[in-house]
Amino acid sequence: MSTSYPLHKIKVVLLENIHPRAVELFEAAGFTVEHHKKAYTGQELLDVAGDAHMVGIRSKTRLTKEFFENARRLWAVGAFCIGTNQIDLKTAAAHGVPVFNAPFSNTRSVAELTISEIVALHRHLFDRSREVHQGRWLKSATGAHEIRGRTLGIVGYGRIGSQLSVLAEAMGMRVVFYDIVDVLPHGNAARMPSLGALLEVADVVTLHVPGGTGTKHMIGGEQLALMKKGAYLINNARGDVVVIEALAEALKSGRLAGAAVDVFPEEPESNEEPFKSPLQGLPNVILTPHIGGSTAEAQHAIAEFASGRLIKLMNVGTTTGAVNVPEVELPVLHHDHHRILHFHRNVPGVLGQLHTMIAGAGVNIAAEYLQSDPKHAYCIIDVDSSAGEAIKDGLARIPETIRVRTLF
Repeated sequence: MSTSYPLHKIKVVLLENIHPRAVELFEAAGFTVEHHKKAYTGQELLDVAGDAHMVGIRSKTRLTKEFFENARRLWAVGAFCIGTNQIDLKTAAAHGVPVFNAPFSNTRSVAELTISEIVALHRHLFDRSREVHQGRWLKSATGAHEIRGRTLGIVGYGRIGSQLSVLAEAMGMRVVFYDIVDVLPHGNAARMPSLGALLEVADVVTLHVPGGTGTKHMIGGEQLALMKKGAYLINNARGDVVVIEALAEALKSGRLAGAAVDVFPEEPESNEEPFKSPLQGLPNVILTPHIGGSTAEAQHAIAEFASGRLIKLMNVGTTTGAVNVPEVELPVLHHDHHRILHFHRNVPGVLGQLHTMIAGAGVNIAAEYLQSDPKHAYCIIDVDSSAGEAIKDGLARIPETIRVRTLF
């Protein structure tokens, strides 16, 4: 397949030590790749990635309005993780830059970490291990329990929560869950009518909700007071979902018997920065540095998924899976055609201008697919190859055009 732009000139910049599988896939596609181990900010970020056609990041890099306004060659962003809060999605869309993430790839890793924490909390494993490392031999069954027969309360019954439900039930736990949307229960899991109802009956509460204003501080002092005395809380979701100070107080007072926290309201930007939390030093509290999805298997899967989305966009224009622009996918015709990708503002009359211009040029449209959201529209058009570049130039002159590109 030939393209209107040499593949080796397409520059991909990957930050934050993204799994090398992504490098392999981009290079196999013919692109030029720069692989960096750290996150960058401000002018340094622009110096490194400001001339890239595609940028891949994880959770530490912040792609701001300033970045998108200055990264003029940028055609796509890949978030090699689940969350996209670190990206200014609205500004990206306004510049015709689709953003892709990897919403499924680390599901198993987070579910397995949560199961291991449930067992560890019930057996006080981290405290016992620390004591033996210190030379103390405190063998006792006091406060140690099996998880079989205990009630697990899952807040957020999405991909991770539902998979965790299956694992927990297989280990003999009773599972209840709460979610704001209708979801299909797995196994014998029972839906609870409210968050409060779940907190009152669960021996372990684990959080698997997205970030955002709807979940910020959803677990504070009032909610912790509803939990059973001696229960456990696990947060492997987002750092601002739990009021950390209230959790620390509930642990110190003895209302909760332990907790496991992998995400925090404020996290270091690099491994070299120090970390402080009110939860440090408390007994039977497991603190981990945001490693829920940090397994070799998860990172490999994320690299394949996110890279695949970016490569498909660059090669055929597909935006399926994008989180900020309309999703469009048009099959590739096995004929001699040019494919034109057209992002424009969603106002009346643009499609009419587009069709009038193409008809006026005496060009036949072989295939076309358009989707829109309230502000933006994206259209893939296949036209006779003899007129592809002329059509592209004409579309670029339409005032509502955000950006336009010609493929094969």
